[in-house]
Formats: sequence, structure tokens, C-alpha cells
Amino acid sequence: MNLEMVKNILYIIYAIICVILIMLTLIQKSEQEAGASQAITGSSSNSNFYDKHKGRTSEGLQKRWTIILGVIFAILTIALSILTLA
Repeated sequence: MNLEMVKNILYIIYAIICVILIMLTLIQKSEQEAGASQAITGSSSNSNFYDKHKGRTSEGLQKRWTIILGVIFAILTIALSILTLA
């Protein structure tokens, strides 16, 4: 495998991650919306339960994957810029 093929594969992965990251960001609820729904529906016991199991909810999963893909996006940006200069 030569350097051009590696760069092309990384560009394809970069584009896919970019599109998924944009979609995940647009799907997520904002912090204001989450606070408003909690104020309408919740008591302190519900929020305590929610706080303990936040990572298991769909919002928690979306947030986790957004962070993971954001880190991969940053690493690929640096790697592609280094490969372009080489």
C-alpha cells in the first residue's frame, strides 16, 4: 500500500465520521430542552434516578458517541494534515 492509497482511505473514513458527527449533533437535545422537560415532569427522586443511570439512556449514548467521534475526527484531522505535508 502506498501513501496515496492510505490518504484516500483516511479521507473516506474522515468524510463518513464527519457526516455521522453532524447527524448526531443535530439529533441531540439541547441542555435547555432537557432542563425544561425535567422541570415539567420530574421530582427530585426521578432526577436522582436519572442521574445515576444517565449513561444508559439514549441521550447518554448519543453524547458518548458524539465525544468518541469528535476525538476520532480531531485525530484524523491531525493525521491527514501530517500526511499531506509529507
